[in-house]
This record gives sequence, structure tokens and C-alpha cells, in this order.
Amino acid sequence: MNNLTADRPTFVSHLECSMTGKIYPADTLHNLSDDGWPLLVRYDLAKLKEALTKETLATRPQDIWRYREFLPVRRTENIVSLGEITTPLISLSGDAPLYVKDESRLPTGSFKARGLVMAVSMAKELGVRKTAMPTNGNAGAALSAYAARAGMESYIFCPSDTPEINMSETGLQGANLFRVNGLINDCGKIVGEGKAATGWFDVSTLKEPYRIEGKKTMGLELAEQFNWELPDAIFYPTGGGTGLIGMWKAFDELEAIGWIGSKRPKMFAVQAEGCAPIVRAYEEGKEHAELWEDAHTVAAGIRVPAAIGDFLILRAVRASGGAAIAVSDAAIEDARATVAGRDGLLLCPEGAATYAAYQLARAKGLVSDTDNTVLFNCATGLKYPMPKAGTSLNRNKAIDYSAMGQN
Repeated sequence: MNNLTADRPTFVSHLECSMTGKIYPADTLHNLSDDGWPLLVRYDLAKLKEALTKETLATRPQDIWRYREFLPVRRTENIVSLGEITTPLISLSGDAPLYVKDESRLPTGSFKARGLVMAVSMAKELGVRKTAMPTNGNAGAALSAYAARAGMESYIFCPSDTPEINMSETGLQGANLFRVNGLINDCGKIVGEGKAATGWFDVSTLKEPYRIEGKKTMGLELAEQFNWELPDAIFYPTGGGTGLIGMWKAFDELEAIGWIGSKRPKMFAVQAEGCAPIVRAYEEGKEHAELWEDAHTVAAGIRVPAAIGDFLILRAVRASGGAAIAVSDAAIEDARATVAGRDGLLLCPEGAATYAAYQLARAKGLVSDTDNTVLFNCATGLKYPMPKAGTSLNRNKAIDYSAMGQN
């Protein structure tokens, strides 16, 4: 039976403030808690455990909706799907078990589809007709696609130097797109200030409860792909950090129902040297990260000067025994070229940052050559500028075939 037409039991019990623990009702539209912190979806895990077995899960189609009991959408007709598949683990060359979780296979070419399919589906369920968000590119593309699918309006605000292809696809998918002379936090301010005048619903990172639930499926997939034994280390490109927080939440839920033990991967939050607020806070032993001034990097997706979920990222990193690591733009570009030329996998700059960070962590002894390690490639590399390639060839002149391949 197709997951999207099957009955959809859901075990959502309530929402909870991530900082204070205050309880909020489910099935009601929320942004942040009353105290201004992200809300987390909580489930009746005892009932979930009774309702689902690993054996039943194994019979389902390979998509994120196979985990429907772990997800918040109550009514099947509210699912706004574009075909969210289970993404593969691709092994990389080298002397250690190293894998790339290739999220580029998802709709709109990035892992933002996981969070936005859930946010838009829940927005539909709760009666939202108009959505808005700031973006560095891929999230806006995902929101515009799912909003179009749902028949909703979308208003997308992005820095004016956002990759052009992201802006083009967002506009083509029907969004009201605005190019802002600032960074993503400046765009977020516009979204927040415009809510009262426009009536749009803010689906910014962690400012509504359900993008985490979509991103959580990365952790559920990893656990299943590793036969319910988690990898030893995860390197995650960290801007807003929704996916890292979501995976950490998924592991806790899986342990609560007895599907995994207490072992956790070492979580590595990867940032660029030109925008590394989480790294700075980690190194200084702080729970919150200060705004990063003059943020710049070739990895646009992790150019986030301030993250509202900073404390959740840092708690997961520290509790896991991992670290926050910053890498240079030169290292990112070298990593991208290395993996593409050696393994045939075209990483996005943010994904390449995780490979560069992995190399740095190996050199520092933070991971070993026996650790099963997963790097997240968060988007297709085809969305980003690439160096010009190729040698000109004049077909009307004699061709020196012996010189080919010697460049």
C-alpha cells in the first residue's frame, strides 16, 4: 500500500518549549514559545512503540513517509509531497569507512525539502494560506515548490548575492521573491516585521515546530541504513542547524522505543571560517553564540550569522563528544575538487566543507581510521558556480591525439 494513501496514525501529544519545558497544545498554529524559543513536537512514544515494529517498517516504500508514526501530519489529504525518497549513502575512497549521505536526490535538489515538506503540510493542516521566510537559496526553492503544490502564496527574502539559480528556480515556482541588500538575518527581520501587516506565516528556521520533524528523518534513515547501529561520527554543515538538532531528537526517540541503545555518534557542526558563530561559542564554552559580523563564505547555505537554535546545536555537539569545526573557503574548494575528481560525486560547497572538516578532524585525532563516519552533502553541486573547464579544439586543423590527456 502506498504510504500516501494509507491511514496515518500519529502520536503527537503536545508541543514543548525547548528552553523552559512549558507545554503547548498540538493542532494549534504556533511560531516560537511565549518566551521566544523554538518549540519541539513531542509524541506518546509508548503508544508509538506498540503500533510499529522494525519488521513492518521494512515492508514500506523507500521514502520519508515510511516513518509516518514519527511524524506530525494527522490527515493524509494534507500531505504535500513531491516524492521525498530515502537518500543513499555513497562510500568515498580512502583508508577509513567514510560515507556521504547524498541529500541532492531530494525534490528541489537539497535537504531543505525534508523540512519544508513537513512545514507546508502542517501549515495546510492548520489552515495557513500565505507563507514567508528568509533564505540563502535552497530553503526558498523548497518552500516555493511545496507552497505551489499546496496552492499557497509564498514570500521569499534572500540576500542579493544568493546563487542566481536558486533565485531563478524560486521565482519560476511562483514565489514572490525579494532580493535584499543584507544577510539572511536581515531578511529574517523583514519577515518578522511584516507579519502583522501581511498576515503571512513565518516558516523561518526553528521559528515553527515542524521543519525539525522533517529534518529528523535524516536520523531515522541513518539508523535504519546502519541496521539500527548508529555511525560513529556525523559531520553536518551548520547554519541554522535544524538537521543536526532533528537527528539528535530522532536518536532520543528511537532509544525511547527500544530500537537503538544509548550510543550516539560524535556530532560535528561544520562552519566556514568567514561565518563561524557556533564554532566560536563552542571554543569559548558558551551556550549561546554571538552575532557574527561581516559574514562571508563561498558556502552560501551556512552563511548564517546568528542561529536561534544555537544552544540546541551546542548541547548536542557537547553531549556527543563531538566538536564544532571551521574550515577555510580554500579548503572547501579543494575538497570539492578532490571528491569530484576522485569519486565522481559533485558536492555542493556546504557538503565539501564537511569533507574538509573531516580531514582536519582526522589530523587532530578527533576521529579515527576505524570510525564509521557520515558526511552530509546537503544539495546538488549543480546549483553552484564551477570553474570553467575544457580545452578548445579546432576540428578544421590536424588534431594531435597523442597530446590528449596530458594537461
